[in-house]
Amino acid sequence: MISSEAFVLSLALFIGSLVAWAFKRLPDERWQFLASVPIMKDANGRWHGLNFTYYGLLTANALVFGVALLIVLLGALHIATTVTLALILAVLLFCLPAARWVAKLVEGKTCTFTVAGAFFVGIFVTPAVLYAFNLVSPGIGLRPVPIVPVLAAVMIAYTFGEGLGRLACISFGCCYGVSLSEAHPILQKLLGHRYFVFSGKMKKISYASGMEGMQVIPIQAMTSLVNILAGLAATFLFLKGVFGVAFMVTITLTQGWRTISETLRADYRGKGRVSAYQIMGILAIALALVLLHLLPAEHATAPDLSEGIQAAWRPAVVLFLQGLWVIVFVLFGKSMVTGAEISFHLHHDRI
Repeated sequence: MISSEAFVLSLALFIGSLVAWAFKRLPDERWQFLASVPIMKDANGRWHGLNFTYYGLLTANALVFGVALLIVLLGALHIATTVTLALILAVLLFCLPAARWVAKLVEGKTCTFTVAGAFFVGIFVTPAVLYAFNLVSPGIGLRPVPIVPVLAAVMIAYTFGEGLGRLACISFGCCYGVSLSEAHPILQKLLGHRYFVFSGKMKKISYASGMEGMQVIPIQAMTSLVNILAGLAATFLFLKGVFGVAFMVTITLTQGWRTISETLRADYRGKGRVSAYQIMGILAIALALVLLHLLPAEHATAPDLSEGIQAAWRPAVVLFLQGLWVIVFVLFGKSMVTGAEISFHLHHDRI
């Protein structure tokens, strides 16, 4: 039987090694495109291709990791796996499309995504989905779910997903920071040599702001670390049964940091000095406080980590996660802003 301390430490070691590699390698041009698939041949005999990106791979990895952890945490609360999967699908049904809808509304762009927008929709949708489920659950022979513990688990999953998802932003060169030379001297001194230098004409920082090769604040890495540390702390609190505190730790740290970090970013965030995403972050914290005040105190059973891990290893769950990974990879990995020209040739010396 694994203890909560060992579980959190294992997460920290695994994620820590991953992000240490990612921070060093992903700003490189080499880590933007994963594959190009030829789809049409022109009159000159060259193929035009569709690009799939590491952005999609890393986004799919991050989302599936978060969902898998959510299944573990809800399983630890003795919530039936079928109920867990149904709740996850209901929330994702709203949140995945919202990543594009909100970006179009705020930034006026149809070929981009925003995790902040998806989260803001999710913070309203998730309590509504849980409340609706509890209304109908007695009539279909199911137990109601404890709303605050489930919200805490959802926020932990989101926090890790956001933290790991920022690796995708490093790969694509989006959500980038301001030039280090323009930062406050105190911040320059604190960062020292810890900055990003992006290479590659196809990275967003290059074609959108002409900042290829410049030393910029590693805001993606900073955001990743804040979210990962918040997720680790909240996971420990959750496994100890302190659900309300775990919920508030995740939402205040992630959304508070989002509000602050927007001031260090150079990418377009919509019109106005205060971005829509900063407003969303502040409203999300306010909504969380209101929810904790309005929701009744619930006496959830103490989390059983071993039962949660067993729930995540069931064949149906593994297949669900694999299917979800494929959908997210195709949805977010298919490049809408780049193309490819592909030619093939023989190695005659190997025939």
